[in-house]
Amino acid sequence: MIFKDETIYSPCSGTVEKVVTKENNHVYEWEKLFLVRAENGAIVEISFGISGYVRSIYVKKGQKVDPQTKLGIIQDDLQITGCD
Repeated sequence: MIFKDETIYSPCSGTVEKVVTKENNHVYEWEKLFLVRAENGAIVEISFGISGYVRSIYVKKGQKVDPQTKLGIIQDDLQITGCD
């Protein structure tokens, strides 16, 4: 079986409030992975529309991010979970 790596980018500029997951964790589609405090003060929950294994995390709490910042890599397990 061939797995596909997917990169997760920050959707906004701000500061990482929390890294919710860890490397090698299995995550489900739309599971919360990161919390970022946007420049306007809002907390943005970052999730991704695939399930799989977290292969890399590139950020830590307190780090400044922008929309070009790679937050992590998920290896898609290619499982269909029935989520809308």
